Amino acid sequence: MATLKDLENLYDVINHRNAIGILQTGNPSEFQELINAFTTFRLTLADIKKAGGNESDIPKKISNLLRISGWQETSISGDLLLKLKSKKILGKGYDEKERTIEKFLDGHKIDYVKNRVAFDLEWNSKDQTFDRDLYAFAAFYQADIIDAAVIVTRSQKLNDVFKSLGILSKYGASTTWMGKLEYRIRANRSGGCPVLALGITPKLIEDWTQ
Repeated sequence: MATLKDLENLYDVINHRNAIGILQTGNPSEFQELINAFTTFRLTLADIKKAGGNESDIPKKISNLLRISGWQETSISGDLLLKLKSKKILGKGYDEKERTIEKFLDGHKIDYVKNRVAFDLEWNSKDQTFDRDLYAFAAFYQADIIDAAVIVTRSQKLNDVFKSLGILSKYGASTTWMGKLEYRIRANRSGGCPVLALGITPKLIEDWTQ
């Protein structure tokens, strides 16, 4: 069984709002499943060179490791019922009104959710995708559906691999990698949701020998 130390050896790690502690103590089974999947996951130079962004074989490899364990794509929606209570100017008591904001929560989707843990993978999308992911984490967290979230993307350390393959432009600075994720997390764009961010390093490439 893989350990947290094994995970930290293979990935760059950002532990925002003690996400690791919350996952370890509150969701140990789900966290262990993620650790096992992430430490088992490997990619090849052919995977990297293949076109397809987030629809490439790399996300599919992660999916194959998790779907079988019950990690499901999940979305939430909901109306917000507001109750307005105003003290009467003359006399005692209050005037009360109700107002419903329909679809106050709508369209928030996370690719992998199991019990109270969420996970998303961003291999090579536009970096604005991180805003969508973190906002979805916030919505699920504030609705008390999840305790913490995990997101996996590329480490900057992969740039040496891309350069050697002559495809660095395919994985540009404005795509999804840890540098574009970290400042968003530090700015708390996950709305208070604890987030464990992992950056894929060259150690996960089976046929990379440099």
